[in-house]
Amino acid sequence: MKLVGISGSLIGAKTSKAVYEVLSAVKALDFSVQIELIDLKEYEIEFVNGSPLSFYNDDTIKVVNKILEADMLVFGTPIYQASISGVLKNLLDFFPVDSFKKKVTGMITTGGTEKHFLVSEYHLRPILTYLKGTVPVNQVFIHNDNFDDDTEITNAGLKKRIQKLAEEMLSLQNSMKK
Repeated sequence: MKLVGISGSLIGAKTSKAVYEVLSAVKALDFSVQIELIDLKEYEIEFVNGSPLSFYNDDTIKVVNKILEADMLVFGTPIYQASISGVLKNLLDFFPVDSFKKKVTGMITTGGTEKHFLVSEYHLRPILTYLKGTVPVNQVFIHNDNFDDDTEITNAGLKKRIQKLAEEMLSLQNSMKK
């Protein structure tokens, strides 16, 4: 089974670290799960223009195909202006309906104000469910103050919530194999 995490940020390391924490938690629960982090700041993803995927650059094709080949996905995004990042939304626009069918699609978000904790529920969840992803009940929002200078998560309660997300993702994905 392959779990791919997508960090939808072009700057900083908090979102990447948050996504990696979920990947690591799943791996600790089931060592057979292959994990991969796609940090969008490391790729040149083109803007969607309606062309077939083969018309886009190599990075775009590579990232889209890695996501399509995964069994499970975890999407991480910083919250900007009460919305997911533009780079993540652009990436999601490449996928046709049913792309995430029979895939668990977890969510973890970061932000500078507690007022943004529901953005994933009202913005990201509808996109993932439109693409037929199975979205866990558990999701994690991490306020920027919960990271230390080295982007380590310092809040024990958040670590428990990440663990619960990992457990639910694995349980849901295993139940879909039956």
